[in-house]
Amino acid sequence: MSTASAEATPSVPRTAKAAQGHTNVVGVLTRQAFRDTRIRTIAFGYLFAVYSYVQLVGYRHTYPTRADRLAFAGSFGSNTGLRLLYGQPHDLLTVSGYAAWRVGGVLAIAASVFGLLAAVRALRAEEDSGRMEIVLAGVVSRLGANVAAMSAIAGGIVLLWLAEFAGLVLGGLPTAGAAYLALATASVAPVFVGIGALASQLAPTRRGALGLGAAVLGLMFVARVLADTVPGAGWLRWITPLGWAELLRPFAGPQPFVLVLPAATTVLLLAASARLAADRDIGTGLLPARDSADPRLRLLNSPTALGLRSQRGVLIASVSAAAALMFILGVVAHGISPADIPQNVQNEIAKLGVGSIVTPTGYLAFLFMLMTVAVSVLACAQVGAARKDEADQQLETLFAQPVGRARWLIGRLLLAAFSIAVVSLTGGLFAWMGATAAGVDIALPSMLEAGANAVPTSLLFLGVAVLAYALFPRPSAGIAYGLLTIMFLWQLVGSLLGPPRWVLDLTPFAHVGLVPAQPLHTEAAIIIAAIGLLASGAAVVAFRRRDLTVG
Repeated sequence: MSTASAEATPSVPRTAKAAQGHTNVVGVLTRQAFRDTRIRTIAFGYLFAVYSYVQLVGYRHTYPTRADRLAFAGSFGSNTGLRLLYGQPHDLLTVSGYAAWRVGGVLAIAASVFGLLAAVRALRAEEDSGRMEIVLAGVVSRLGANVAAMSAIAGGIVLLWLAEFAGLVLGGLPTAGAAYLALATASVAPVFVGIGALASQLAPTRRGALGLGAAVLGLMFVARVLADTVPGAGWLRWITPLGWAELLRPFAGPQPFVLVLPAATTVLLLAASARLAADRDIGTGLLPARDSADPRLRLLNSPTALGLRSQRGVLIASVSAAAALMFILGVVAHGISPADIPQNVQNEIAKLGVGSIVTPTGYLAFLFMLMTVAVSVLACAQVGAARKDEADQQLETLFAQPVGRARWLIGRLLLAAFSIAVVSLTGGLFAWMGATAAGVDIALPSMLEAGANAVPTSLLFLGVAVLAYALFPRPSAGIAYGLLTIMFLWQLVGSLLGPPRWVLDLTPFAHVGLVPAQPLHTEAAIIIAAIGLLASGAAVVAFRRRDLTVG
């Protein structure tokens, strides 16, 4: 009896020590997970703080009088295109009402993106990398690992709330109201953490989980858009987290009881995710993986087709984003008036050569100048994808086959040029559709020309990027994006400083005819595109002569 008691007695402290050790390890994992995501958290926090502060200060300086604010509210408050972006305004005559509309509408979407990325990174990406298997080989259970991941994400959401709160307070909002508005914005993030966690259990890969989560986010955004723009569809706000953020009504009859919806939904989603995680093996998902599915041999008949196969998701996303954004901005073009944009801003933008931005054609010309930059970024990204194939040693296997280097690179350049053309023309088409739907009288050929106007400059930066890749593969991305940034910033800043004309002409953006406010500069477009093609040709020659590099 005494022997049994003596042997049983130590089991209590051993159990307590094991539980304490498990708790300590979970705490270590939480801190490590938070450190691993600090760059993303800091970037989002910076966005939340700066955007909140700048919007408030800008509103005060731009619309200082009640008459200015009445004109602004009358124009912007009824603009359907702006409701697509920011939601339904309630009181645009006050700084607080403007903040609830402009800051809350944008940062709620940013918070949802943060939550989705954080959850997929913490769960599915950890499994894909194999780190989760190592963690679970120790004393930590799967539940403990999930608790650590969710705790780290919760800390990040708190930091986002603090960043927005600080920006709002520094911008002049009252403390209590700023705290409530920041809470309304941040309340969206936990729901999408739950959505991302659930997607991580369903999809067998990080990419698949992000795709599922992004699809849900898109549906939720569409529901919010319909609620804010379609008469009689306001009830749709009750089925989307983005609508719940609006229903909290900061500074316009607050309804804090709505917070029950995101709280309860988050708990249910995380509970479902934990349950699914407990019933599946590490590294698998409930949906079938591609490696266990029937082989798909489409787009495997050539190196160029293989490049299209690997980049089709990026191309589809780029085309979809260009279509949606340019349609919305085309609708907005109809509502632009002198009351919407301060005279000093109009004067500075006019120096860029677009004419009066308060006219639909001037506004659209300014948008297509920005679109030229976006499509140029896409061109650089296409070269970056080719560089990644080399860094991942895929080209060594490919070139061991009867595939020449020149053939491969020319094929990727043709694919990039195709992507540039499709995205540019899609932007022109949907900008015309949006403007026409809003009542702007503008010809389709003119808008397609505006879209095509982005192609020559994008081909130039494609040539610069691929030449940098052929000569200096490792720093090529920094060279390409750096030159693009410098050239565009010089176009913006140089035009305002008024230097000699030849100095302004150093940037290719100075030679772009800003269609539809200006005619297409055909000769300049041909020269710019020719320089890009020459650079691409030189890149092909240089690539054939250098060794492949890894990493």
